[in-house]
Amino acid sequence: MNVLHLDTSALGAHSVSRQLTAAIVAQLVNEQTAAVTYHDLASEPLSHWLPNADPASAEAQRNEAVLQQFLDADVVVIGAPMYNFSITTQLKAWLDRVMVAGRTFRYGPNGPEGLAGGKRVIIASSRGGKYSEGPAAAMDFQEPYLRTALGFIGITDVVFVRAEGVAMGDEARQAALQAAHAAIGELALRKAA
Repeated sequence: MNVLHLDTSALGAHSVSRQLTAAIVAQLVNEQTAAVTYHDLASEPLSHWLPNADPASAEAQRNEAVLQQFLDADVVVIGAPMYNFSITTQLKAWLDRVMVAGRTFRYGPNGPEGLAGGKRVIIASSRGGKYSEGPAAAMDFQEPYLRTALGFIGITDVVFVRAEGVAMGDEARQAALQAAHAAIGELALRKAA
């Protein structure tokens, strides 16, 4: 099994999403033999995507390498903290490299068709507040966007492991982390069912 592990939080050692992606990858590796490719997109960010006419340029080659790693992965583990109600710019830059017409989707007579199906994506989502329900749910542009973008390229096996309310005091943070780690423990059960 090929695992692509992406972290996008700028908080380094203080990041909840990084802690969760590490636990998810450790469980995957514990369950079966896995080759893991890791990228810290916060410390080594991709530039914002721009059309590049020269396919021999270093940027075009890096774009192709990012896309190929994604295509080769069986499981993609993404650390996706919520920044200002959405995803990080680092994650958006990565998505711009993997959402490529003719490679991960195409337009046909019936509209768009995803070409990257068959992968499992596990997203470790960290949020300072609570956005999965209640009045703040209308401000969640993170999870719906990721589901839509991944679905557009054919990926339907998307699991979110959420740690919500991590900025709402120590008790709320601990409860969020416990719930997220419990959800990680259930990932194997869900896969086997």
